[in-house]
Amino acid sequence: MSAPAHVPTASGEQPASPAPAARPGRHRFLPYLLLLPGAAWLFLFFVVPLVQLAAASLYDPAGSLSTGYALTWSFDNYPAALQAYWPQFGRSFWYAGIALVLALLMGYPLAYAIAQKAGRWKHLLLVCVIAPMFTSFLLRTLAWKTILSDNGWLVGLLRDVHLLGPDGRLLATPVAVVLGLTYNFLPFLVLPLYASLERLDRRLLEASSDLYASPLKTFRRVTLPLSMPGLTAGTLLFFIPATGDYLNAELLGTPNEYMIGNVIDSAFLVRLDYPQGAALSFLLMSAILAVVFGYLRNAGTRDVL
Repeated sequence: MSAPAHVPTASGEQPASPAPAARPGRHRFLPYLLLLPGAAWLFLFFVVPLVQLAAASLYDPAGSLSTGYALTWSFDNYPAALQAYWPQFGRSFWYAGIALVLALLMGYPLAYAIAQKAGRWKHLLLVCVIAPMFTSFLLRTLAWKTILSDNGWLVGLLRDVHLLGPDGRLLATPVAVVLGLTYNFLPFLVLPLYASLERLDRRLLEASSDLYASPLKTFRRVTLPLSMPGLTAGTLLFFIPATGDYLNAELLGTPNEYMIGNVIDSAFLVRLDYPQGAALSFLLMSAILAVVFGYLRNAGTRDVL
């Protein structure tokens, strides 16, 4: 039998034929193909070096570059490295924690002012926040070395107002290292905070004011909870690189202020002790991950990114 003809409608037009159904699974593998270049990049330049570093941390500590290293699964490298350099570990987290507190005291009001009060100056102020990052990290740290020098204007001003003694100094002290960490990583805290505060619905602030809440209570009950995603992301982006940094302690401090990053740098490039350097790297990575997971568990991970 032949296929039945289409029945014309009242207007005399033929009804439109249904669109052919898409074949299931036709583009099923397309998302994976799009992910392939990025996955290959991460595998070659992150996973493979990480595996090599893990293997190096288990080398025979008695080996050297001249005699060669043997993979002897020496897990004793980890407790030995921690026992030798636990002061630098503690100092790294201590300096990064102080710098984070200073950055929050400066960065939160700055991000709030740009997001809610800057008006047409908002974009200019954002450029001012990220402008220092247009120059080298090394140059910025060297500039702080000049600012904090014994003959610089800042030390002279502090001596004039008697906040520093006649022989007081800032350079080559823990204060200089913390100030350098705060300055260099401050934009990593401000930008996520700004993005979170910029999306803040002002009607909620007005409603809080209409309900006779004080400005402090409005901040504590409305502004701060709504800005937590940006605050969480910003603190992590600040704290993680600050803990592993070594350049600020190298240029602004002395060996008494060295952080664990300085020890790792020396192990790989000066002492050529690859097993100890790799073990210290994994210990630092594990400690940072433990702090991050504990922080996210308490702060909450919803809408962090």
